[in-house]
Amino acid sequence: MQTLADIGEDALIRRLVAGLTFDAGVIAGPGDDCAVVRAPGAGEVLLLKTDVVVEGVHFTAATPASLIGRKAMARVISDFAAMAATPRYALITLLAPPQTTVKRVVGIYTGLRRLAAEFGVNIVGGETSRAEQLSISVSLSGVARKGAYLGRGGGKPGDKLLVTGRLGGSIRGKHLRFQPRLDEARWLARRFAIHAIMDISDGLGKDLSRLCEASGLGFDVAMESLPRTRGCDVAQAWGDGEDYELLFAVAPKVEQRLLREWRKAFPKLELTCIGQLTGQRQGAKRNGGWDHFQ
Repeated sequence: MQTLADIGEDALIRRLVAGLTFDAGVIAGPGDDCAVVRAPGAGEVLLLKTDVVVEGVHFTAATPASLIGRKAMARVISDFAAMAATPRYALITLLAPPQTTVKRVVGIYTGLRRLAAEFGVNIVGGETSRAEQLSISVSLSGVARKGAYLGRGGGKPGDKLLVTGRLGGSIRGKHLRFQPRLDEARWLARRFAIHAIMDISDGLGKDLSRLCEASGLGFDVAMESLPRTRGCDVAQAWGDGEDYELLFAVAPKVEQRLLREWRKAFPKLELTCIGQLTGQRQGAKRNGGWDHFQ
């Protein structure tokens, strides 16, 4: 009998969402960093996202409680950054073994609240339940101006591919302390035509392939150009995952101006051109990166 390990995460998701139908209120369903639906207010759309961290997968029993909560909130805010949207309201679901200490749970919520406050997110409710494994799920809603949010699917052949920050080595601590690139994404959206964008959560090798698939394109990357965390090699920058940096595509004619203006706006954060999109879809095969079931 076929198992999840046989098909992997992406194939599973394709199978689960196949045949889904939506009413007129759904603008974009599965396939991007957030779902997009019509908002009650004129001129806005509503974005929805849920994410989960699980002990033994995203953190360990030794991870400080506040950093668990911080990571749980930061991951979903990073998805809003990938669409240049504004996160607003969060629901928290806590699953925990009964023997979990109250102090640990309070510490987790301290981390959740601190990062939520930093980004203007209101925690408005949630749920708790008994489970064999400690898990925290964050469901987040937010808004963007109609037609102003970004997505993965608009890349064009010849577009330049750029990434923020440095990649690889997240297990050394970055995966617990990364900063969602929300301000940077909004800055990009206001000043430049960003054809395709996403955050790098499962490794550049896998997430670049997803961006290319959404755009119906391939890629050509100069591997030695990858910006690497100190002590990391190219393979780690390509496949370690949990970098939570932005990966995006722009027209070649704006690349140099974008790089100049970026250095002025964000002098402490690198921005690197790593290659370009191509019309050859075979270049977009997945190799490297994280898969929950493989």
